Amino acid sequence: MNKAHPLAWRAALTSIPYHYRVWLQDSGSLTRRIQDRCVKFCVKRVFQSLGRIYGGEQRVMGLRASEWAMVREVYLYCGNTPVVFAHSVVAHKDLRGAWRGLSGLGNKSLGTVLFTNPKIKRTPLEFKKISRSHFLYDRACARLPEKPHNLWARRSLFTLHGQSILVTEVFLPAILDLPL
Repeated sequence: MNKAHPLAWRAALTSIPYHYRVWLQDSGSLTRRIQDRCVKFCVKRVFQSLGRIYGGEQRVMGLRASEWAMVREVYLYCGNTPVVFAHSVVAHKDLRGAWRGLSGLGNKSLGTVLFTNPKIKRTPLEFKKISRSHFLYDRACARLPEKPHNLWARRSLFTLHGQSILVTEVFLPAILDLPL
């Protein structure tokens, strides 16, 4: 029997506290769920650029190492507290196609776009506990007063007209302060 690599993304969650599990496994709009639990919600874009992406992302998206992609990173805030760090990747060639409006989102929620179009399909969620060695860890922790030992993340592909965007959401410790 083949065992998954210990650093691989997983299709199921094991040994995870209930409060994290509820947030991670929800397949609806994370933006909407947070908005429903906050008096003041906002999205703050912290990075957006064309460039090369990490090998694991290339594999998931079916891109060659030489292909460019747009990377967009935002924090989702409840009040003045960041609760989620989101990292999205879309192939450069798809910015002229199905995802042409994404480069102009600014501080708007990508989730609003993804969950209001019934033609957009989502792959099953994958999960991972990320630590300091993961490329997203320091970026996700940049606005935290203290860096936790690790963070939980999930990712999935959203597809429209055969073109995909990979969305990775890293759950910050303050997510546990929101009501379930």
